[in-house]
Amino acid sequence: MKNKKILKIIVSVITLIVVFSCGEDKEISSVHPTNWKHRTINYTLSDSLIQGKTYLSIYSQIYSETEHRELGLTATVSLRNINESDTVYIKKATYYSTHGVAIRTYFNKTIYIAPMETVEIVIDELDKEGGTGANFLFDWKIKPNSNAPFFESVMISTSGQQGISFMTQGKNLE
Repeated sequence: MKNKKILKIIVSVITLIVVFSCGEDKEISSVHPTNWKHRTINYTLSDSLIQGKTYLSIYSQIYSETEHRELGLTATVSLRNINESDTVYIKKATYYSTHGVAIRTYFNKTIYIAPMETVEIVIDELDKEGGTGANFLFDWKIKPNSNAPFFESVMISTSGQQGISFMTQGKNLE
C-alpha cells in the first residue's frame, strides 16, 4: 500500500515535469510582432523622403581558444534616430547568418522612430542561428536634410568571473 502511494506520487511529479517542460519554447530574440505593432505606420510615406540602406555586423557567436569552440553572445542592436525634430522610418530590418541566408525580418510594415528615440532588437545568447559572421540590413527613409539613422550593436557574454563585450557600428550603403 505504501509503495503504491509512493509510486503514484512519483508518477504525478514526472507528469507535472513533462507537462510544464512541453510549454512554449523560450523566446530567443525580440521577434514577436507585438514589439513593433505600436510603431507601425498605417499611411503612405511621402515620395519626397530619401531612401537609404545600412549594414551592421553582429556576432551571435565568437571563437574561443580554437575555431572548434564557440562562445555565444547576447547582442543588443540599437536603431537610433539622431534628429532633434524629424522622424525616421524603418522599412525593413533583416537578420542574416554567417552564410548570407536571411534568418528573419523583424517587422512587415514600416515603423517610425521618434526624434532622439532609440529602439532595440535583442539577439539572445542562446540564438546561435546567426553564427560568427551574422549581420543586419536596414532599409530606411528620412526627410531631406535630416540625419540618417544611426545603428550600432553591443555584444556581451559572461562566464564565471570572466566577461567579454564589444561594439559594432553600421555602415551606410550607397
